Amino acid sequence: MSFKQIGVVGLGIMGAGIVEVFARAGYAVTGVAESGPAVTAGQSNLAKSLGRAVTKEKLTQDESDEITARVIFGEDFSLLANCDLVIEAAPEILSLKTQIFRQLDAVVKPAGILATNTSSLSVTDIAHATNRPAQVVGMHFFNPAPVQKFVEVISTAKSDPKVVAQIAELGTSLGKHLAQISDQPGFIVNKLLLRYLNHAVQILDSGQGTKEQIDAAMRELSNYPMGPCELLDLIGIDTCVEILKTIHADTGLEIDKPAVGMVELVAAGHKGRKSGAGFYDYSQSAQIPTDSNESVKKQIHNDLLIAYLGDCIAMEATGYAAKSDIDSGMRLGCGLPQGPFEVIDSMGIESVRAAQAELAQRSGVTDYQPLAF
Repeated sequence: MSFKQIGVVGLGIMGAGIVEVFARAGYAVTGVAESGPAVTAGQSNLAKSLGRAVTKEKLTQDESDEITARVIFGEDFSLLANCDLVIEAAPEILSLKTQIFRQLDAVVKPAGILATNTSSLSVTDIAHATNRPAQVVGMHFFNPAPVQKFVEVISTAKSDPKVVAQIAELGTSLGKHLAQISDQPGFIVNKLLLRYLNHAVQILDSGQGTKEQIDAAMRELSNYPMGPCELLDLIGIDTCVEILKTIHADTGLEIDKPAVGMVELVAAGHKGRKSGAGFYDYSQSAQIPTDSNESVKKQIHNDLLIAYLGDCIAMEATGYAAKSDIDSGMRLGCGLPQGPFEVIDSMGIESVRAAQAELAQRSGVTDYQPLAF
């Protein structure tokens, strides 16, 4: 298939970002949202993003105008009828996504491919809402989509391999690094990231460290751009809880059950930056969390890092994803300075395995045990 017309449903920050990605690449794009205000917000999101690029001299004003001219916006799904590919970027609510896919199935031309940008929900369940499951895939971009270079392409048991190959080729043409994977909750990046974030809050809940110590540990000792509590606030604690529920329902593992501290914050309405408060209060000037207790930070860092590296080893060992895709996903999708297997190579696999065994024995959590090869 030659992709000429691209559709995007949902025009929040992520949806508008996907519109921009395709329009920048020269495609004609149709953006659709559920209401007039939502359409206006999508147009505004695109204009602001392009405006920033012009201000930073990454685009000229003429180039920005050309990109804008490639996009049309509206509320009517019929505008998507002739699209070769439509990407849904609605909130992470399965009932909403399946409703959208039923509508798309009814209006998009029979040859059109339908993709979901879900970060954790079952692509299989979404595909079942249509009469064309062979033409449904996941195409998970990372926020902000115009900047982040990693995209997960998710196939189901019903996906036509030719369709998956076409989407992968399309994604590569956008200048993205593509990982082709099967349908599992959380996929590569969110399964690893959310377990790490959950572990951090479990440490906080246990009283082993404060949020400031936990955040400072990962920023200072692993050079992460943000600590886990800071990142939870940025993503949205409620969103993370819902993703963890999906992962936990699949694995049944206690380490995937949403930590009590997160659940309680959400119940109190503290969802992170978007609500004004989460682990931190955003009504005041933002402060970078610091702590001078080096021994506590070192232990927290060791526990979080070793558990995370063990999860990466286990994911690769199952054959779900290659080391290169896991490394690329965590560097490009999360902004980490190194991929996990790069860290493992620098530490030595035997040192990592020994640290896993020590963590499992000390914590009593058998899921931290190293794999038996």
